This record gives sequence, C-alpha cells and structure tokens, in this order.
Amino acid sequence: MIRPEEWQPADGLKLETNAMRAAIEQAGCLALMAGPGAGKTEMLAQRADFLLRTGTCRYPRRILAISFKVDASSNLKERVQRRCGKELASRFDSHTFHAFAKRIIDRFRPILTGTDALDPDYTIGGHRIDRKQITFSDMVPLAVQILENSEIARNAIRMSYTDVFLDEFQDCLDEQYKLIRAAFLKTSIRMVAVGDTNQRIMAWAGALEGIFQSFAHDFQATSLNIYSNFRSKPRIRRLQNEMIKAMDPKGAIPEEELAGEEGTLELRHYPDCQSEAEDLADRIASFINEEKIPPSEIAVLMRQQPSQFGAPLMAALTKKGIPYRNEHDLQDITTQPLTRLIIDFLTVLHDDHAPDAWQRLMYVVSEFSDPDNPNDQSSYWQRYIATTSRTLKSQDDYQTNLENSRVFAINFIERFGNDRVRALSPEYENANRISEIWNYTWEKLNELVAAESSIEMALKTFYNDQVVRILTVHKSKGLEFHTVIFMGIEEETFWSKNESGSAENRCTFFVGISRAKERLILTHADYRERPHGVRMWSESRNPQEEYLGYTEGLEG
Repeated sequence: MIRPEEWQPADGLKLETNAMRAAIEQAGCLALMAGPGAGKTEMLAQRADFLLRTGTCRYPRRILAISFKVDASSNLKERVQRRCGKELASRFDSHTFHAFAKRIIDRFRPILTGTDALDPDYTIGGHRIDRKQITFSDMVPLAVQILENSEIARNAIRMSYTDVFLDEFQDCLDEQYKLIRAAFLKTSIRMVAVGDTNQRIMAWAGALEGIFQSFAHDFQATSLNIYSNFRSKPRIRRLQNEMIKAMDPKGAIPEEELAGEEGTLELRHYPDCQSEAEDLADRIASFINEEKIPPSEIAVLMRQQPSQFGAPLMAALTKKGIPYRNEHDLQDITTQPLTRLIIDFLTVLHDDHAPDAWQRLMYVVSEFSDPDNPNDQSSYWQRYIATTSRTLKSQDDYQTNLENSRVFAINFIERFGNDRVRALSPEYENANRISEIWNYTWEKLNELVAAESSIEMALKTFYNDQVVRILTVHKSKGLEFHTVIFMGIEEETFWSKNESGSAENRCTFFVGISRAKERLILTHADYRERPHGVRMWSESRNPQEEYLGYTEGLEG
C-alpha cells in the first residue's frame, strides 16, 4: 500500500490535469464530461488503481462500476486487472444495470410482497408469471422498489462500497437513475459519472435530457471536462471541435491545443451510388495494398441499413476480393459470452496455433472450476480439448462438415454445465435467450462456412480483425480505426421533423467522425438506387449542408 501523494498512473501513462484530478479525488462526487477518444475507460481504471493501491477504498469494502453493456462491463474489469493486478481487482465489481438489479433482487427477494412476490427459483423470461417469472424490463423497477422500501437493503448495499463508477452516463434511462438515487443518494459514497452528451444516441430509448446536470445537483458533484482526444490526429480533432462549438460551446478546446497538419480529411461527391461504390473499393484496395493499412483498421460507417445502403459497395469489394464483414447482424451476437465461448472452443479444436482463443477459453473454464481443485480442473479441460481435437481431425471432412463440429460443441456445453452457462450473463437466466443465442450463432456460422473455403476460415472470419468492417454509427461506439469512410452525408439520410431529432442526428454524426484516428472520408451522392423490396426510399439525394459545412477550411 502506498500513500495517496505517492501514487502515479499505472504503466507510466500521462493524464491531463482534469483526468488526474478525477483519478485521485478523495472527497466528493464528480460529473465528468469526456469527449471521444479522451480515455474515459482508462481514467476509470486508473482511478480504481489509485483507490485500491492507496487504501482510499478501505478493505473489505469494494468499488462498484455500472455500465450499459456486457462487453463494456467486462472491458473495464479486465483493464482494472491489468492496472492493479488480480488480487486488488477482486474488490472491483463491474456490472450492467440489469446485473446489479438482479443481485439486489436475489439478495433481498423476500422484501417483495403481493403481486411482486417471487419464489426462490424464479426465472427471467418473455412475460410475467405470478411468483415464477419476471421480464428483463421488470428487473430495475423491482430493485428500486426493494431499496426504497427497505432500510436494511439500502444499508447493506451502501456498506459494501466506498466508490461507484457510472460509465456512458449520457445514456442513463429514467428507471436506471431512480436505482442510482435509491441506492446511493445522501451517502458518503464517492460517485463518478462519466460520459459525453455529444454521444447521446440513446434518446429514442428514453435517455434523460440534462442527466449530468441532474446528477451534479442531486449528488452535489463537481463538473469537470476532459478535452484531450488521444485517438484522432489534429485535422480530424479540429472538425470535432467545430461541431462542439455548435453543440456545447463551453466544451470547445482552445485552437492552440489543436495545432498541426497531421491527419487527412476528404469530402467526396459522386453522381450516383454505383460510381461511389467503385471508387471507394478502389481507394480501399489502395489503402490495403499500397499503404499497407490492415483491413481491420478500415471501417465504413452508415447511419442505418448497411445491408441495403451498402449493397453496391459490398458488391464492389467482393469483385475485388477485399475481405469485409457486415456487422449489422454479427456484432450483436459476437458480444455474447456464450457465442464467444462456442467460437473459442471450435477455434482451438480446428487450429493448433490459436493462443488468444486458447487463453480466453481456459480463463472461462477456470473461472467456473472447483476452487478446491483448480489444477485438477485445468488439467481435465486440457486433456478433454486435446482428445476432442484429435478425434475431430481424424475425420476426412472435418474442415467442411459443420455438423461434426456442432456435435462436439454440444458435448462441450453439456460438460461445461447449464449452471455455468447461466453464470456467464444475467440474461442467461432466461433459457429461451440461451437457445436464441445458440441458434443464431450456428446460423451465422453456417452462412460463413458457405462463403469460406473451410470451417477454420469461417471461424477466423467470425471474429476476424483482418476484414474491412461495415457497420452503423450506433454499433461503432467505443471503436476506433485508422481510416473511416462515412457514407451518405445527405439530407435524406439525416432527416428530422423536429429539433430533438436534429440534435440526435448531430450526435450521431459526431460519433461517426470521432471514430477516425488518421483519415476520415465523408461521401455524398446525387442518386441512390432504390434497393429491391424497399418502399420508403429517396433516390434523388442532396448534401447535408450543415454537417459538411463544419469541414470548411479543414480538408487536406
């Protein structure tokens, strides 16, 4: 343990003034506004390191982090482990809102009475069943009810934690904020809410307006801004700053901090979507073959409907033999722990040189091993996987017959156990959800095997970083790429009938341009052919003058 004044950021990282202040705050609460690429997750990991290493979070109390997505929750947990080691990180709880709510329900279930009473073996499913089953949408409200009605439950939660992190707080919904207030309002617990209202793209789902102002008022939190964008080059940062000036003038960065000509910003106008597709495919081929940019560092973003909007480009990429992946369908399933487990298991069966998949697989099976005999369990799984791999590869058609691999995967999951599968994610309490993810994973694998030369190649493509990624702006949140092509900056793409919709469109555009590290290409076309079977579609197109206007004087 070290004294607070002796602490320095882990791994020799340099934090800007406000980020350092947030990391070492020992008294009050913070409402931290951090722009794209400013290192929100890293700041939280460094703060956890400070709190645990200095004893500011006193043993045996813990730190709680609440995120909106399973992958974000897992990512933060892993980063904290890298910063301060497993022993200290064992006192860091990282959950989604639903997972946190479920822990409250499970621990204090007897408090629920009347129509909300639940049996000990209750499940989570698609509809309510008296005492037997609740829905996912019930979880947070029931947790709120428990905390509001029981001083014992409130005190138990409050005594567990000295600090609470709220990640991506700009997307907080009404019921979720009620849960935060019920659990932690008017306590000495240090709260840090982190987010960026310029990335508030969950308004359609009820994300609260002015949530940071409400939090700052309710929790008497100090408001801070982190300005540094460690992701993008200066030219691209200046474009982001022009938008910030329009959306949140107080959050703009002084021009002298954005000096430099590094980075590329291009506007490209096309007469039609076909010429756009052919030119972009040529440009992407040049980036990969001549500039040696890895395909994984190239992304094509669209506001919506990539399967329709990007069809001409995908056809052009296929014609040139450029590997790509339309993540409109895949990304949601690839973030599922069950899918990751299946794909990693199959990968180590088919490929003797897959260390990343092997490490992830062994981590999961070890996490759920018998704590009294961890070495025996690890040896068991190693022997089982080696034997299964040899048996699979003894079959002549093992690289093309997916059914063989599926049989082995079924056997593996049976050995792993249903209870362990359910423990992978709170939503897996719903058996239907597990079946849905299982079936969808195999559906996608079948599609990839049909398109690839072997199962091994299909497995690599499933998570392969060595492909150009085609995805919506919404699915790009948290990702970054050397080169970003943002297609269709047109009035017909970013249309809205009211100001709130226009504000959300600006946030969407802002998120898109902030994914680029070194090169950003914005396109618009005069004509986009109506995709087959689509009724609502404007073939004649007009440039989105406001968004393209932010680039004035910045191209290069």
